[in-house]
Amino acid sequence: MTAVAADVIIVGGGIMGAATAFFLRQRARSAILIERGLVGQQASGVNFGNVRREGRFPPQLPLANRSHEIWGRLPELLGEDVEFRPTGYLRTCYEADQVGALEDYARRARDYELDLELIGRNTLRARFPFLGPEVVAGSLSPSDGHANPRLVAPAFGRAAARAGAQVFENTEIVTISKVGTDFEAIATDGRTFRAPIALITAGAWASLLSEQFQEPVPLVARGPQMAVTEPMPYALEPVLGVRSRHPEEAVYLRQVERGNIVFGGGNRGPAFPDIRRAYVVPGNLLAQLPQICRLVPALSTVRVIRSWSGIESYLPDDIPIMGPSARVSGLYYAFGFCGHGFQLGPGVGDVMAELINRGSTTTPIEPFGIDRFATATAAAQ
Repeated sequence: MTAVAADVIIVGGGIMGAATAFFLRQRARSAILIERGLVGQQASGVNFGNVRREGRFPPQLPLANRSHEIWGRLPELLGEDVEFRPTGYLRTCYEADQVGALEDYARRARDYELDLELIGRNTLRARFPFLGPEVVAGSLSPSDGHANPRLVAPAFGRAAARAGAQVFENTEIVTISKVGTDFEAIATDGRTFRAPIALITAGAWASLLSEQFQEPVPLVARGPQMAVTEPMPYALEPVLGVRSRHPEEAVYLRQVERGNIVFGGGNRGPAFPDIRRAYVVPGNLLAQLPQICRLVPALSTVRVIRSWSGIESYLPDDIPIMGPSARVSGLYYAFGFCGHGFQLGPGVGDVMAELINRGSTTTPIEPFGIDRFATATAAAQ
């Protein structure tokens, strides 16, 4: 069987992989995008849809800012509306000590070109009268917003294919190795893919592939707890979130133009990559309901019509892996985005394409190297 060949093999067709394939084609590099299911079917398609920079690990903000600029151009780039709406993101809190935390983060974010508006209780109540009386302050990122996660990765995949990328869905890679100067990826049905460069963007399954290059990482899978309500009159423009020391209080919600309220947060549920299943825990969902009503009391009478989960990958330091392999030349990684990857996706794709194409990137990604886990493993031995 003749191997399918290109400049770059990308294993994993979520938003990171699909965006990288697209931006590689923008740089005239041939690409093979391989997805074990359908493009965007896993975490990229079932997340909350938050397109936010507020609240991120500060050294991640240059990447988030680069991604933010791309989000505003997606209809032009992809030829499709992925329902990105820059409605703003308002992070609130209930306790006085969290007000100081919001202020401190705003000061740090300013160094990374993210200007946040701090809003006190009285002004907050006047501008956003739907908020509950316990909310004492907020931090507004006015040009952040939300998008439809079911649309974004597939749109990148289609745009990449139109630009000449080879896209293979329902294709599971079981082994990947470097043979001479090329990487060879073999699918369950025996098909072989070859390229001098490989990028692993396989989410919760990525560690199974990185281990084949002696780069194991302590990746764990968890399931976000999401739900949506029946439509109600449109009134909640910004995405809302809660900063809290108590995980059960840290809920978030957004209203789509059709009127439905999408919400999530609190404790996560179990996820099992080996059987491709994640589960909603009824108790987690029931714990969310009083918290979203605490944030927006008018939601107390609205009915929930559907709940779901997905398989997300998490790392101990809550920071992704992104960049070159520490062991194998020509090998790159972008995975483990710890439930924070949706907004970053377009920027990750552009940065990885730039890195692969020219060997460096104008956006700093040094904190995300996979070698930090090799150092920790060696220290533990």
